[in-house]
Formats: sequence, structure tokens, C-alpha cells
Amino acid sequence: MVHALIVAGRPMHELLERQTAMLARRLVQGFAEQIPIYRRLPREELDGDITRITVHNLRLICRMFRDRLPPTGADLSPMRSSAARRAQEGVPLEALLAAYHFGARVVSEQLFATATPSDLDDVLAANRLILVYTEAVTGAVCTAYLEERESMLSHEQHAMHATVSALLAGDQVALAGVRLAPRYLVMAIALGRHDDEESAESGGFIAGRRKLHRIAAALRRQAGDPVLSVLDTTGGLLLVPCGGGDSPDEWAAGQITAELSKAAGVPVWAAAEFAPPANVPAAAKLAEEVLEVVQIFQQPPGAYRLADVLLEYQLTRSSPATAALAGLLDPLVDNPDLLRTLKVYLDTGLDRRRSAEVLHVHPNTVDYRLRRAVSLTGLDPMDPAHLQRIGAALAARRQLGHRR
Repeated sequence: MVHALIVAGRPMHELLERQTAMLARRLVQGFAEQIPIYRRLPREELDGDITRITVHNLRLICRMFRDRLPPTGADLSPMRSSAARRAQEGVPLEALLAAYHFGARVVSEQLFATATPSDLDDVLAANRLILVYTEAVTGAVCTAYLEERESMLSHEQHAMHATVSALLAGDQVALAGVRLAPRYLVMAIALGRHDDEESAESGGFIAGRRKLHRIAAALRRQAGDPVLSVLDTTGGLLLVPCGGGDSPDEWAAGQITAELSKAAGVPVWAAAEFAPPANVPAAAKLAEEVLEVVQIFQQPPGAYRLADVLLEYQLTRSSPATAALAGLLDPLVDNPDLLRTLKVYLDTGLDRRRSAEVLHVHPNTVDYRLRRAVSLTGLDPMDPAHLQRIGAALAARRQLGHRR
């Protein structure tokens, strides 16, 4: 039977076990204070994944002190997984190793602070075990990190991007031999920014990468076949493989958009069209145009198809009439309160009280401004024919302003 390692009259593994929660908090705080990149990590990551892996390491050291055995492959598996995630986020390898070495040093200082001369042999034995731990963890972390970095540039990813490019270009030669779905749900998406992305320097970059990885994980969970994608932190294009036939797929744009928003923790806007491979270029162009219309008209997050924004889409197509329509409201340019009141009045369904609430003014002020707008433009929103012109003019102004 292996006798317990003793320090100050107490088994080392028991002392460390009692301090695990406190030490984990202290170590994570130390990482943030001592290692610059950890200082810029999102709070959710420090309190979540980083704390969990720190607790696992402390418990591993406890078992090593108790059993006097080196770590097993199973013991090191969580460290490998954590290192792979840090590689995905772009955390430098030296920062990871610095965190592990910092942790080993703090454990030694905390545990042996009360050691007496009679504890020398056990302290030396414990230090040897800590060196064994550090060596094993360093090897596991470096291997997993480098493997993940290599996989991020793997042939599979290059092949996927090449397939997307070929589909969008209609390059049948490049697609020869590529297994394509009978049709695709072609989605142009726009991603909102996560609060953590507002962090300065690389903290925001890491948060953006985490957002993308959460989206990729959600797509893998939901889709039966790999989803072709070209995404950055602001959005991009998804090609979701679908079966043949004319009926809509159960896992269609609305559900996909909701899942992505939930996974990423940000609002998501999407425009989607179904298309066979040969029609993907046209479907992608239309989806991008519909998404642009959705954003110009400041529609709420969600999934849209052309049928949802037919009027807005048509109003934003360039024609000789566009500038003329926008010019109908030029008399209000020098009176921004009148122009905004007119817009809010239409947005609230011609509800003067609701308009007053949105504008933070008295309903009588809304009435006054509307009368002034009518006198300047000759367009009365209470006249159905004039109402259509006002809506078209506001749409034209949005389009022209958006392009500037």
C-alpha cells in the first residue's frame, strides 16, 4: 500500500482537495492578470471552459499525490480538447503553456508553504510528480493544439471553399466528380455583433471566432449532410443540402435562422431561396439582394424570402423614377422633425398616439407636423393614393441614402 504524501502533518491530496474551488478561482484570476491574451478573453469563457479545465487539473494533481502515478491518456483528454478549442480561437500556444506552468507553480507555493524539515522527502517526491504532470500536460497540449491548427487548413476545408466558388461561378469543369445535393437552400445571412466582440484588441477577434465556431457546431448538429459555407463575423453565404422534389424541407430557413441566432447569441437576418446546383448563382444573387432590402428597411431579425418583401424589393430597384420619387420629399429636408414624424406615422400604421409615444412628443405635435408636411409636399397620408407615393418616396430615400 502506498503511503500518503504528508505536509505539515496532513495528507497532501486531502489539503489540495479542500482548496480546489478556491485555488481554481485564484488561478483563473491569475491567468487574466499575468497572461495578456487571457485578460482579453470573454468573461463567459473564463468563468466557463477555463475554470472547468483548471478544476480538472487540480483534481488530477490530487490523484497523482494520492496514488503516486503519472497521468493516463484519459486524464489528459480534457486538456487536449481544451487546447484544440484555444487553437480554434487563435490563442497563442505559448499563452496556454504559460497558464499550465503558472498553475503548477502556484500549487507548489500554496501546498508547501507550511512544510517543515521533516517533510523534506515527501515534498521532494511531490515536486517530482509535479514535474511528471507538467511534462505530460505540455506534450498533450502541444500535440492537440498543432493538430487542430493543421486541420483548420486541411484539404477538406479547401475542397469545401473550392466547391462553393465553383457553384457560385457555375464552373461545371471544377465541379466534375464532386457529389452535389439535388438542390440547396441558398441563404445569405447577416450576423449581429456579440457584446464580447466590442472588446479592444484581440479579445473582440477571439469572441468573433467563438461566435463562428458556435454557428458551425449548430449547423453540424442540425444538418444531415455537410453545409457549404463562406462566413465571416458579419455574415456570408450558406448552401444547405436538401432533397429533391418541390415540397419545402422541414428544416428550412426559419428554423435554421433561429438555431443560428440561439447558438451565436446574436440576432441573425437571413434571405433564402431553394435552387438546384445549376441555379445556385442566380439564387445567391437574389438572396443577397433580398437581404440588402431587409437591412435597408430595418426589418426585425428572422428569415425572409422574396415573397415577404416584394414591394420593398421592387421599390429599391434602380430606375429613372428612383431619384424622382425620393425628390417628392425634398421640401422636408430642411425640416428633419417633419420627415421623421412622417416616417414614424407610416411605420406605426397611421396611429398618431403611437407615433407620439415613439417620438416622445404630444399627439397634437404630431398633428401639427403632419399638417406642415402636407402643406410643404402636397402629399396627404390620409389620401390612399398619396400614401402609396409617400411610402415609395421614403423607400427611394432609404435606397439612395444606403448607397451613399
